[in-house]
Amino acid sequence: MGRAGRGTRRRLSSATVKVWIPHPEGRELLGEVPDGVTVEIAPAPDDLPSEPDGVRFWVPPFLSQAVAVPLAAKMPDLRVVQLLSAGADVWAGRLPAQVTLCDARGVHDSSTAEWVVAAILAHLRAFPTYARAQVAQEWARDRTIPTDELAGKRVLIVGAGSIGAATAARLAPFEVELTMVARRPRPAEGVYGVADLPRLLPAADVVVLLVPLTAQTRGLVDARFLAALPDGALLVNAARGPVVETEALVAELATGRIAAALDVTEPEPLPAGHPLWDLPNVLLTPHVAGSVRGLLPRAYRLVGAQLRRFVAGEPLVNEVVDGY
Repeated sequence: MGRAGRGTRRRLSSATVKVWIPHPEGRELLGEVPDGVTVEIAPAPDDLPSEPDGVRFWVPPFLSQAVAVPLAAKMPDLRVVQLLSAGADVWAGRLPAQVTLCDARGVHDSSTAEWVVAAILAHLRAFPTYARAQVAQEWARDRTIPTDELAGKRVLIVGAGSIGAATAARLAPFEVELTMVARRPRPAEGVYGVADLPRLLPAADVVVLLVPLTAQTRGLVDARFLAALPDGALLVNAARGPVVETEALVAELATGRIAAALDVTEPEPLPAGHPLWDLPNVLLTPHVAGSVRGLLPRAYRLVGAQLRRFVAGEPLVNEVVDGY
């Protein structure tokens, strides 16, 4: 289930626990709820079911923006914020000291990994070109054959967490050469560290970004990073937009030397008129990698388990701790 909590808490009287979740269907998806726990639906920070007093366990809306964070300070009894997203960059370091922040590590592994594989295949097999040709009613075979292929490609995954592992598992059957990079090297697992990137990038046909947004990863992909990629390389960003320096990316893409598949951008949403919209070597999706039909059942299984742990005074999982 992911990172474990920092110790056992005192068992609570369930009658004292008020819980806010954002989806009505979440009531059933939570599974068994301890006796006396009150579950209320709070779909948005400006659409609350009751006064925030007494809320001890809060599940903010999926992909909540920074506007939701200040609400935590108005909850004097709040003890746990359980996110539905794997990324916690908006929340980390911005909650009262008594509040434990937990992410949804594991919930988005399959969906995000699927998006990454789909994006890579779509680019290599020229699907965006064919989609544009279909709109224009053009038979584009003569200008696209032969397409590239995934087999034999050298794929570098930057971010060796649970989503990175899920992505690697789905790419392995495509006969690729996989290399994994984490914040720190893990030699026993064959995982390199971020410090190894300068020597790894020139040998990568595809670079997949799956790191959390932190002070260390913000702007990780800069002009030097991009210049180190070989001609024809594909950059895939399924992490967060600010991991990549947008101006540097646009400049490199404008040369036509590399390509990109982006589910996230900086800024986001991407405004009309931004140069990324018009570059033919860019595949864009609107931050949808984790937005699939199976999201809520998986997410609320985690939420329900966390709630039962909280009431029982047991350690939580997926706590966002120092160095997130």
